[in-house]
Amino acid sequence: MICISVVAKTNEEALERMDASFRLADLVELRADSIGGVNLKKLLSAKKGPVLVTARRKEEGGRFAGDERERIALLCEAVRLEADLVDVELSTHAIFADTLLEEIRQGSGRTKLIVSHHDFNRTPPYRTLQGICNRCVGRGADIVKIATFADSMEDNLKILKLIGWSRRKGQDIIAHCMGDKGKISRIMAPLSGSYLSFASLEEGQESAPGQLAASEMQEIFRILGT
Repeated sequence: MICISVVAKTNEEALERMDASFRLADLVELRADSIGGVNLKKLLSAKKGPVLVTARRKEEGGRFAGDERERIALLCEAVRLEADLVDVELSTHAIFADTLLEEIRQGSGRTKLIVSHHDFNRTPPYRTLQGICNRCVGRGADIVKIATFADSMEDNLKILKLIGWSRRKGQDIIAHCMGDKGKISRIMAPLSGSYLSFASLEEGQESAPGQLAASEMQEIFRILGT
């Protein structure tokens, strides 16, 4: 499953990119942290398929300018508006993370929770990755997301091994490596059981290093016969 990350400066630009993305992807990630004066009600009412709402912290590659209370309030609003998924970082203080989890539990049951971890410097040892995954599950994750930076091709193998381990436990997971050496994992991860793989709408609109354009990914999957 391909998910296009929509990174836009305005609501109008986000609407245009969402519309184009739904023609290419199974799912759209709305990066609310990049949109000035984001209007979730307007954006989610225009969706033409499943939407994941993310308001990424600056410490984990995002652009959210407000404080944590405002950020979690935005994600809670997304839940009330019945976003299909919301993403909160494992590093989020438990008080705020629990607020979001409670909002989801009190809601319609439509929204799934992704608990994510990003490491832009390295890929930790395999057992460390397993521990991170377990901590995400402990935070109430329906889906775990782990993205690490690849210093070597071998780092991709750690991530792919983690996907298999998680899937054998019955836990949905999104996992890949970032950076040029991690590109192969973005292709292999969904073939190994990752819940989805992120892509950009076009070259130059990437939300993370090493992200491929959706058209590139589709062509590669076509050649592979998947």
